[in-house]
Amino acid sequence: MSGYVDLHLHYVPGVDDGVRTLDESRQMLEGLKAVGYERCVATPHIRSGMFENRKAGLEQGFRDVSEQLVGAAIPLLGLASEHFFDDVFWQLFERREVLPYPGNNAILVELHPDRWPRGLTERFFQMQVRGLRPMLAHPERYSPLANDTDALDALLDAGAMTQLDLMSLVGHYGDRPRRVAERMLEEGAYDIACSDAHRPEDVDRVASAIERLRVLVGAAEVTALLATNPAGVLDGTYDP
Repeated sequence: MSGYVDLHLHYVPGVDDGVRTLDESRQMLEGLKAVGYERCVATPHIRSGMFENRKAGLEQGFRDVSEQLVGAAIPLLGLASEHFFDDVFWQLFERREVLPYPGNNAILVELHPDRWPRGLTERFFQMQVRGLRPMLAHPERYSPLANDTDALDALLDAGAMTQLDLMSLVGHYGDRPRRVAERMLEEGAYDIACSDAHRPEDVDRVASAIERLRVLVGAAEVTALLATNPAGVLDGTYDP
């Protein structure tokens, strides 16, 4: 299979917990191309107290790695960010200093694994009204969804989309995220699936996870989650 679009991975060197060197970035991207990815949008972290990145610095880092990888056998590159949803994020959002996905239709957000902020539904609604639909990273890792998916309903009503971390399916984050991911797939609760690759060695896990995904949902849904839907998020044609 080919034509996959990855909207969550960490290939800008030295800016977060992703790849550390240009060589690691090249290896990871070459590996993902071999798996079937044709476009990879980097999503370096913006998270206060952990990764103090800002838009301008990440854009420069992306330009640097893109220029150095010209001519390499890698997918088409793009830039967004994985934003930790807190008060600092909201200040950046209000000042238009966030990094949405190319096309400016959606923005990737990450929640605290155990405690979601108060007023989250209203904030998500405000984001949608302003033209940016929140894309919820790896919901299978969040405690409020551990036993059922009910807590997600209000966020979906407020415009949120959901993004499966493929490596959850092969137990990379433990047994609970794997079980939750399988349940949410059965419920049809995901809009897209992404690699969240951080290192070249993640590529083999991603390949195994895609095969597991195919077993769970079938070839047509694999194409939707990995190719058609993420491409539609970028060009504004995907409507959950």
